Amino acid sequence: MQNNSFDISNRRYIGSKAKLVKWIFENLNLENIESICDIFAGSGVIASNFTKKPQIKNIILNDLLYSNELIYSAFFLGQNINFKPLLELTNLFNNKLDLKPNYFSDNFSDKFFSYNDCLKIGSIREYIAFLQIDDISKNILLASLIYSMDKIANTVGHYEAYRKSHIPQDKFIFKLIKPIKHNKTIQIYRQNANNLAKEIKADLIFIDPPYNSRQYSRFYHIYENLVEWKKPKLSGIALKPIANNMSEYCRSNASKELENLIANLKCKKIALTYNNTYNSKSKSSQNKISFSEIENILKQKGKVTIKEKKHSYFNTGKTKFNEHKEYLFIVEVK
Repeated sequence: MQNNSFDISNRRYIGSKAKLVKWIFENLNLENIESICDIFAGSGVIASNFTKKPQIKNIILNDLLYSNELIYSAFFLGQNINFKPLLELTNLFNNKLDLKPNYFSDNFSDKFFSYNDCLKIGSIREYIAFLQIDDISKNILLASLIYSMDKIANTVGHYEAYRKSHIPQDKFIFKLIKPIKHNKTIQIYRQNANNLAKEIKADLIFIDPPYNSRQYSRFYHIYENLVEWKKPKLSGIALKPIANNMSEYCRSNASKELENLIANLKCKKIALTYNNTYNSKSKSSQNKISFSEIENILKQKGKVTIKEKKHSYFNTGKTKFNEHKEYLFIVEVK
């Protein structure tokens, strides 16, 4: 493994719980809990911390995004992969790859990345597409490409827009991710959470739904585009493809979606995170489900305990909100 390999928490991700992990796990009683499902797994940080708990035997991860499904595969299923050929490819990508104009350089140059960095990113993606290697090794390479891009992107951490006052510099270096070492049984899904809830069961279901109208598939459209590599036509300032994988939790019927989800869960315990961004100056940053709605929905399932913590959250760069809090709702299911 190369030095400075990426851990799963080493990327910017809206709503990431990386800074809240300690607090969340301090408040989670895992007695008699052997299986968990992170049903909106997002950055994957919460699920990764469950791998450190010896009593946990089975972990289910689910998310709507193609890029997140691939990242989970790389980190949670890649521990036994031979990294020698991947290190050789890393040297090739950084020093010897034949760079040609490509879909990525044609569309994203001097916006999210410099022209030369776009040449590299697109050329690496094309090279990976034609590699004859196993799926997990390929996923490790693609996840590594995403993490390497995130490190230098001319953004505040998502691709809704780029910094127009900045001229992107040539900074791209391809580095590998470091798979998580564990002894757990892992299942990975890319499904609507409400549909998956009808199919699976676990002792603990962890729920971290989108909080507001900002769609993750639109925030991270470049990664979705890169992973699928269908090279669609793009439009708008942010150069997005046609909308896909849109979550109902970002729309006006979010509370009904949550009610349906909770009703169908088969588990001993539920842990749900949400915050208090109800009066944000930015309407798109305002929460879709009220505190009382969440509490009343969860009470239908069992006894509810609520924890709260002051938390400076990662936002889109403009929204400011004083007295920001994160809530952790814990339900002992009837």
